[in-house]
Parts: sequence; C-alpha cells; structure tokens
Amino acid sequence: ITTVHNWSHNTRSPEHADAELRALHATGVRARFSYGWGQELPLNRTMDLEDLARVQREGLPGDGLLSLGAAVRTPVTNPRGAVPIEVIAAEFEGIRALGLPITMHARPGVVSVLEGHGLLGPDLQLVHPQGISVEERRLLAERRTTMSCSPVIEMLYAQATRGEIQFQELLEREVLQSLSVDSSAASANADFFNCMRALLWSHKQRFGSRVPLSPRRLLELATIDGARDLGIAELTGSLTPGKRADLILVRTTDPNIGPVIDPAFALVYSAQPSNVDTVIVDGRVLVREGRFTALDARQVMRDAEQSVH
Repeated sequence: ITTVHNWSHNTRSPEHADAELRALHATGVRARFSYGWGQELPLNRTMDLEDLARVQREGLPGDGLLSLGAAVRTPVTNPRGAVPIEVIAAEFEGIRALGLPITMHARPGVVSVLEGHGLLGPDLQLVHPQGISVEERRLLAERRTTMSCSPVIEMLYAQATRGEIQFQELLEREVLQSLSVDSSAASANADFFNCMRALLWSHKQRFGSRVPLSPRRLLELATIDGARDLGIAELTGSLTPGKRADLILVRTTDPNIGPVIDPAFALVYSAQPSNVDTVIVDGRVLVREGRFTALDARQVMRDAEQSVH
C-alpha cells in the first residue's frame, strides 16, 4: 500500500490530530488525513470545526505527500447512534466552507436522507454502502458522489444490514468506486490483495460467469480508481510518465505465485503481502527485500503494545 486514507474516527483533541499527522509523515506514505471526532462526543454536538480549520491554516507536515479531509458521522441508525441531520448539515457547511473533501460511512437509507437535505455532491465519499435502492443509485450518479467498497467487512455486515456487495449495480450506474480495507482491526488485517479476492468471490457467487469481473478490472479498482476517488489521479495510481514514483514490486519467483503468465491474474488470485519485495513512495524506498527501511517496525510494535496497556 503506497497511499492510505486515514479515516480518523477518534480525533479526541488537537494534540491527537497533530500526533496522527506526525506519524503519517514519519512513515513516508502518501495519505489523506480525514479529521474526525472523539468517540465520546455527544450526538447533538458538531465535530471540532475550528481545529479542522487550524490544521488547514497551519499546513501539513512534509512535502506534499499528505492532504486533508474530514470524516463525519452518519444521520441514520447505526451502532454508535444516529446523529441529528441538523448537526450533520452544520458540519457539511463548515467543512465545505474550507473547501475540503468529506467522507462518511454509509448505512441503508443514508443516501435518501442526505439527498433530502441537499447534502450529496462530488466532494462526498460514502464508505462500504449496502442496501442502496435503484432510486438512490440514480441520485449518486447524478450528484457524482463516490463510493468505496470494503468487501471483506461488507461480508460481515451483510447479515445485519440485509444487504449485498452492490459493486456491480453501482458500476452499471457509472458511480465512481474505489476499494478499501475499512478498519484493519475489524477485518483482522490490512491485506489489500485479500480485498480484491473478496470482491471477486462475492461477484462470482452472485453472478457466476454471466457478468464477468476480470482481474485487470480489479487491479484498476485497487490502483487508479482509488487515486481518482481521493482526487489525486494526476499524481499517482498508474505507472505513467510525469506521475510520482509510487509503486510496489512483487516477486514472481515465490512458489505461491509463480510461474506468472498473466500478471493481473497472478496478483488478484495468488499474491500475498509476503510476496511484496519493494515499496516506493514518491521515489523513496520504504521497503526493500520485504523489510522496512523507513521505520523500525519492532519499535512501532513495542510502542503500540505499551499504548494498549
């Protein structure tokens, strides 16, 4: 993974926001930091829009690898509680006044609620949608609101929401979609190869060979479409002259993946994180021969364990 969308849904204070930005900068990764809210924030209070403006005003660390957005709560029923639509509308107004992109985790019915209050738009990304009606798909296409499909976690949510992974239905309406892990804790890992496979198996289970989904298309979804969804496709997402040098090198000589005949097929059906030999972001080598070069992974784990305790 060369670009991370840090969906920061526990931004507890300005100090927490600054610490997350320093951490992103220290890894060397390209990232969108979507400033969120503290989990203890009452449902009837808006997120800290003043501090969001401060972060934008002071600028982000580094040399352009990081960008800023805002993560907002949802106005429909969910385990954390529905936020009054008036609070959501106030947050949208404040965020849009700053010209920042917005991201929201989607639940059934959220598209209609947002449309009813004039909040849909091309600056809004909805994450792991399910239960999207035919009419709501039309609205998404017309408003150019984007969707991020999180197939591993959507399989877990499908029973609770009585929904399916609606990648194909949204594709047919030409809604821009990207691929995502969602929460690496909830899905038990951050294996992006696994995300491609999960969507592939879900699609095959629903449609068989009647509506093919090719490995090449899945690879596009995991790369250039992700860059389009974050608004950085002019910088990254494809190996194109003039773009930044964000790329991974995958060994084709490992027993689980070789011999490789079709690269896209091998990456989608066979590749594992252990096959990644090199990771380069903006021309800087972050992983070489499978080992981190830009950070001390053992120290990171020690710090994480200490923080947990």
